[in-house]
Amino acid sequence: MFDHGQATEMLRPIWPDAVVTDIRARTGGQLSSVYEVRCEQPAESVIVKFYADQWRWKQSKEVYVYRLLRANGVGPVPTILRVEPDAGPLGRAFTVMTTLPGQPLAHISTYLDDAQLARIYRQLGETLAAIHRIGQSSYGYLTTRILDPEPDNTAYMTRQFTKKLAEFEELGGDPELHTGVHAYFAKRIGLLRRCEAPVLCHNDFYEGNILVGRAAAGWTVTGFIDVENAVAADPLIDLAKTDYYSVRDSQVKRTALVQGYGPLPEDWTERSALYRLYHALELWDWFASIGDTASLPGIADDIRRMI
Repeated sequence: MFDHGQATEMLRPIWPDAVVTDIRARTGGQLSSVYEVRCEQPAESVIVKFYADQWRWKQSKEVYVYRLLRANGVGPVPTILRVEPDAGPLGRAFTVMTTLPGQPLAHISTYLDDAQLARIYRQLGETLAAIHRIGQSSYGYLTTRILDPEPDNTAYMTRQFTKKLAEFEELGGDPELHTGVHAYFAKRIGLLRRCEAPVLCHNDFYEGNILVGRAAAGWTVTGFIDVENAVAADPLIDLAKTDYYSVRDSQVKRTALVQGYGPLPEDWTERSALYRLYHALELWDWFASIGDTASLPGIADDIRRMI
């Protein structure tokens, strides 16, 4: 358990007279545990994120990307208050960061009318466009640098599709589906060279990572979180993931997202379709790797429709 004494010890370097009043578990994932720590002295709350040993390297990535975003005026995102890469109170690395106001859009989106959804998705498009104005030197997975950088988008995405198709096969995916995805990609590989330059991509910009709150004019975006999947890539790969994870069949969301984002290349629908397929394949591989078999048939059906 994460208790008041441990939380107080953790906050002393930030607030020497900290008085912790409450600790609440927040939504976490397979890679980390997240808590909100509320204080009376000062009257503030913070987020404490613990990392399992095998994922400790993601801590420095998260800190780097949040600071990169803030340095470029993109947000709101959390401010990093303390980084402890060694074993902390619970024997794990931890990061302390500010708490953003609001709640995940995923918790309320089904209750919003079309006008409210359109307002929020226009803001999401604007935010993605701002993230994508942060250029990168090459294509690849981002930590505090680009790992195994590729000079162009074709080389990067060919590597990624090859890797995910191999995982799909190893994890017991349908052989006919594997063949279909391979053929679909091979016929459209020429689309990849049309990306002019790599940019910073959030790569998990969906409703679960978007925070919203009520304002005088209605619901509004109050920030975004979870940058652990960030990559240097074609900006359309980000739009495609938002589309696959959150937009789905909603034309209201899709239209507003594109309006907020601004001008797109003429081939954006074709290129985005290829990236949507990649995201579905990657998601199937992820769920299969952690033993979540209940989700696999639905994702496989998505892939069949895409190809």
